[in-house]
Amino acid sequence: MIESANSASSIASMLKTLQTHSNQAAGHGFDLPGTAPAPKTDFSDLIRQAVSQTNAAQVDSQNTAMAFERGEGVPLTDVVLKMQKASLSFEATLQVRNKVLKAYEDIMNMPV
Repeated sequence: MIESANSASSIASMLKTLQTHSNQAAGHGFDLPGTAPAPKTDFSDLIRQAVSQTNAAQVDSQNTAMAFERGEGVPLTDVVLKMQKASLSFEATLQVRNKVLKAYEDIMNMPV
């Protein structure tokens, strides 16, 4: 008897979760009850923020490498790690730029 009650509540919980995911996929219900809606973010703001973060990673990497070269006690592992993070950030930003340019070219080449 208790097992059937647990399975019924478990099924109801699963159905509620599925409904929530369905609403989110449809663009409804992203806000939790009692919370303020998420601020809208512009694509250009996201790109600006990504470029800014990439620049900050590059500058941090360069400063760490220079501190290591001056002998300020910075471990070599920190230098290599920050250089790799900066490199990955730059590559990701470059790939996004390439995808955006490709999409723009595809749109411009569409027959009207």
